[in-house]
Amino acid sequence: MLRAMPPHAPDTIEVEPRSPATRSVIWLHGLGADGHDFEPIVPMFRLEPDLAVRFVFPNAPVRAVTINGGMRMRAWYDIRGMDFDRREDEAGIHDSSRLVAELVARENERGIATARIVLAGFSQGGAIALHAGLRHGEALAGIVALSTYLVRARELETERAPANLATPIFQAHGSHDPMVTPERGAAARAELKRLGHALEFHSYPMAHQVCPQEIDDIGAFLRRVLA
Repeated sequence: MLRAMPPHAPDTIEVEPRSPATRSVIWLHGLGADGHDFEPIVPMFRLEPDLAVRFVFPNAPVRAVTINGGMRMRAWYDIRGMDFDRREDEAGIHDSSRLVAELVARENERGIATARIVLAGFSQGGAIALHAGLRHGEALAGIVALSTYLVRARELETERAPANLATPIFQAHGSHDPMVTPERGAAARAELKRLGHALEFHSYPMAHQVCPQEIDDIGAFLRRVLA
């Protein structure tokens, strides 16, 4: 069941399970997309009804994006160049991470323990899922990071929260990705491995997108960490 939240609530699209939700996945879209972007693939995960998973798809704020000529679009933070990690929009990253923390707290208020919440994201959304999730003060069920990279990577070792040192991470990347190159994904993988995080990495023969095998693998990951 698809449900848009009322105006006073966080700006999200939600897919509710048939029975009252006992688990949640908060999924962040990529640059220029919106909360509807990944909503159609929810049934493809083939999650058991007994898991009662609510999917929460927040909309990023509309802001000017430097790399796109200053055009205004939904973005979790500004991107100032294709090197991504130079001149990072620290304020935007911080604000979006705070929004994620608010969404987690909102799920807690609705009866979902943090240990039953997965943070997921694609591209820019995946960068925020990693940034916010690894710094969150309570242990999450898992993190899904698709076709993405680390932001504020140099600060991760000192800023990460002990509660999420062992949180399972599903990282995936396309081997033909022209936007976030495979090398960017490999660098994130290497740093997460160096820091000892519980990472599983998948590579798929695709560009900057998702593919059926990846969706199947994400479904298996969700079933495992939310069981």
